Amino acid sequence: MVIPTYDEAGNVERVVDEVRRCTPEVDVLIVDDASPDGTGAIADAMATRDPHIRVLHRASKQGLGVAYGAGFRWGLARDYELFVQMDGDGSHSPRQLPALLQALTPGTALVLGSRWVAGGTVVDWPPHRELLSRGGNRYARLALGTHVRDCTGGYRVYRRGTLEHIDLDAVRSQGYCFQVDMLRRTLAAGGDVVEVPITFVERQHGESKMSLSIVAEALWRVTWWRLHRRPVGRTARTRVGGA
Repeated sequence: MVIPTYDEAGNVERVVDEVRRCTPEVDVLIVDDASPDGTGAIADAMATRDPHIRVLHRASKQGLGVAYGAGFRWGLARDYELFVQMDGDGSHSPRQLPALLQALTPGTALVLGSRWVAGGTVVDWPPHRELLSRGGNRYARLALGTHVRDCTGGYRVYRRGTLEHIDLDAVRSQGYCFQVDMLRRTLAAGGDVVEVPITFVERQHGESKMSLSIVAEALWRVTWWRLHRRPVGRTARTRVGGA
């Protein structure tokens, strides 16, 4: 499991402890972008106590996509077969991880924890956040030509083979657009995607990393992909898995 962090001192220990309780067989890699609030030190202390926890320290904050790319490369170099990505702010419940893992049937390239399929929901979001997410996902879905409902969802399980077929060095998306970029590359390779309904809970500690620059990056990149490339995913199969 790859968990990127930046200023998550109030969340990271609680999140990782719950992951270890719910799925004790899962190894956790915390990728910290030199958090000034001491997140990295908290992660190091956890790694000292638990051999299933590792920490990858990065020199500076370079964006969500770069952090995930570093984590994926770390895991690929160590022969892991499954790669889980999860937010470090408590929005994704580790209790739902077994359902995502169970949905990874033979032939499935990616399991996506979805807020916007039947059974999925968000908790404690103001109306404008939900409107932004629903609208952004609808735009991405139409632009890419896919039936995936939650293109921006960050709770995912990839197979090793899926990541090996993606040129991670070519992924330039920095913010949350990284999720759309990885989805389109998975679909372009013909991978099947399964969406599993999840409950997404707004963070209780710390500040959201969402910003106008992140929204702008997603808008122009998705538009660029639509205008300059054929839509992807029309031939890839998608389905909804059970929660």
